[in-house]
Amino acid sequence: MAYDSYGILVIDDNNHQLVASGLARNALVSRPLAARWNQRLKKPIPRIFILEEASPPLTCALIDTPGIGCFIIFGDEPDAALVEFFASVDFAADILRHLITNPFAAMVVVDAAGIVRYLSPVHERFFGIKHASAIGRHVTEVIENSRLHEVVKSGKAEVGQLQVMNGTVRIVNRTPIFDRRNRPVGAIGQVMFKGPEAIVQLNDEIGRLRKQVSFYERELSGLRSRSYGLEQIVGSSEAVKKLKADIIKVASLDVPVLLVGESGTGKELVAHAIHLLSARSQKALVLINSAAMPANLVESELFGYEPGAFTGADRKGRQGKFEIADQGTLFLDEIGDMPSEIQVKLLRVLQDGTFQRVGGDQTKKSDFRLISASNRDFKAMIAEGEFRLDLFYRISAITLRLPPLKDRLEDIPELANTFLAQFSARHNCRMKTLGSDAISFLQSLPWPGNIRQLQHAIERAAIFSEGDIITPRDFEFSGEEMPIAVGAVIPPHEEPQRAPQREAQPATTSMQSAKDQVEAEIIREALRKFNGNKKKVAESLNISRSYLYKKLALMGDHTS
Repeated sequence: MAYDSYGILVIDDNNHQLVASGLARNALVSRPLAARWNQRLKKPIPRIFILEEASPPLTCALIDTPGIGCFIIFGDEPDAALVEFFASVDFAADILRHLITNPFAAMVVVDAAGIVRYLSPVHERFFGIKHASAIGRHVTEVIENSRLHEVVKSGKAEVGQLQVMNGTVRIVNRTPIFDRRNRPVGAIGQVMFKGPEAIVQLNDEIGRLRKQVSFYERELSGLRSRSYGLEQIVGSSEAVKKLKADIIKVASLDVPVLLVGESGTGKELVAHAIHLLSARSQKALVLINSAAMPANLVESELFGYEPGAFTGADRKGRQGKFEIADQGTLFLDEIGDMPSEIQVKLLRVLQDGTFQRVGGDQTKKSDFRLISASNRDFKAMIAEGEFRLDLFYRISAITLRLPPLKDRLEDIPELANTFLAQFSARHNCRMKTLGSDAISFLQSLPWPGNIRQLQHAIERAAIFSEGDIITPRDFEFSGEEMPIAVGAVIPPHEEPQRAPQREAQPATTSMQSAKDQVEAEIIREALRKFNGNKKKVAESLNISRSYLYKKLALMGDHTS
């Protein structure tokens, strides 16, 4: 007979064959091996020997464990790695015993037909079956939801799969076994974990690692945003270029900064940029709107409070903004609206960094950089006693004035495109663009609300625009005052009308006076056109009726 494979024969002390696979299923091989096992006490069996009773002779290796003998049988050309392993490792038997009895990797072996050839003791106890009673049965009759027979057919391993057995979730590996000619001869199933408790522990560990990854991603994002914060300030006008240069200069200086400018000019963006470019960028930027806090809560918000400091207080107390901003940056927006009694306490904190919580007597210390912002006239406030002069000197070591939009009208196209792109991304819709006439129209307006007003106007136009190109007509909004400036483009509802001729203005006439006269002429012409219908006049001029009535009152003309 010819041999072209190998086999495994496992026999217990009672001469019961527990496993017989490959060459061991041939009686001409298994019988002489069983005879040697029975005579082992009289004639010890070498670890590696030649089974001369077979024809041709076979190379065999014995793993002798208490009560069990495992014979590994090789064909004409034994696997050199296996021979070397059994010949050189004195505890090879212990390794094999560990593999087949390890409760954390309980093993089941099936042959090419899916018949169980070995089931580890831990599996037998788990399924409540007698020892060796599963041998010879199909694996699906023994193990619930088993796929070992499918793995043998497909020849593809299934690693880390969930399997429910007796209501218990386990993670298993299913590995096909091939002979030296790459033919599937069986499969091995191993349980990776004893029970679902280990899965829970694994999930907890994965969750912990994910949190660490998230933390480092935020840290990396913070490092990247050091320049990104500056790029949030959109515009390429000379006014914006100078502002960005000033921000870079003052960011590295650990001194208070006061941001002044009209409402809506982007003071909060500038504060973020200064913080991100400073040495404190890895710490918190704490934002406080002094105008939005109720007067009776300003002190507790800034200084924090002790347990039971007042009715309704958190029983554990609470940190104030000063404590949270320690080692970071504190941004006090609308500081000009801060109550005078709080100004005194803020001044003391800025002097030495110490303060006390509301209801407490323990002195605390906080090291933060202060950035303040306001659209108020500090000179007038100080003169009227509304703001402390000594506090003003403390917060205004460096003062940055933010340019209003009317002084940087050339930035409107870039700002508008940015707002449209953000709007498109936020609402997952096609991005619209501004027509050249719409840009001219927007650049003709005074924009008292600055960038914030422009953003709202752009977003509303994007909503009401019927096409992909936004036109001046799309900036008509119910109740929205869009004051007409000198040179404004007034798109009519019907046919384009010739703009009324302007009368020559004296050289001494102010810009505002000229603007008012031009607006009055345009309004009177529209009143004549629509026979005094103020609703149609307001619609044609892209202004609200309330604004029209206000202009008529100033003109002293309530009729056509």
